[in-house]
Amino acid sequence: MNDVRSANRFRLAVILALGAALALGSFWMVEVMRQAIKDSTPDLPRNEPDYYVEKFNFVRMSMTGEAQYNISGKKLTHNPIDDSHAIDLPVVNGLSKDRPPMKIYSERAMVDSESRKVHMYNNAQIDRPATATSEHFHLKSDYLLILPDDDVIKTDKPVEITLGTSRLNGTGMYANNATRELQLSSNVHATYQPPLPTASR
Repeated sequence: MNDVRSANRFRLAVILALGAALALGSFWMVEVMRQAIKDSTPDLPRNEPDYYVEKFNFVRMSMTGEAQYNISGKKLTHNPIDDSHAIDLPVVNGLSKDRPPMKIYSERAMVDSESRKVHMYNNAQIDRPATATSEHFHLKSDYLLILPDDDVIKTDKPVEITLGTSRLNGTGMYANNATRELQLSSNVHATYQPPLPTASR
């Protein structure tokens, strides 16, 4: 009787040992396969922001060490997938000593990895105060592309321009601030009002 019990216990122990070995072997095989897949698959780029800065002010310098412009905003968020920056309530101020001060602002903006393209979205506007030699300039559009290195602003959207008391509307614009060149592509309408005469003393 004892021999039968011992034999049954031995069989049970062997079955349990084999089951445990199979379970451990299966777990080990799953881990090996998972590690092999991980090693053979390239790391996927992160598609979530990795940092942000609130109430920032960034100054872009020229090759000669002079300040070209500055960008400030409510919040700047970095996107690691393409190294771009998203900005809430951006404001761009030109810092050239040779030209009248110009402010560009919108509801949001996107700056590429090299800061060579600044995309201004939603209620984009340009404002240049009047000076002794030029009238007040104001521009409105849904989108503006700023190319700081070329001193160029352009868009393929409708624009509304006010210069003093005159108005100019059109679709598609190319403006070179260095050469003072302004082009509208299509649907151009202009309303010209001569400057008011200066009162004599």
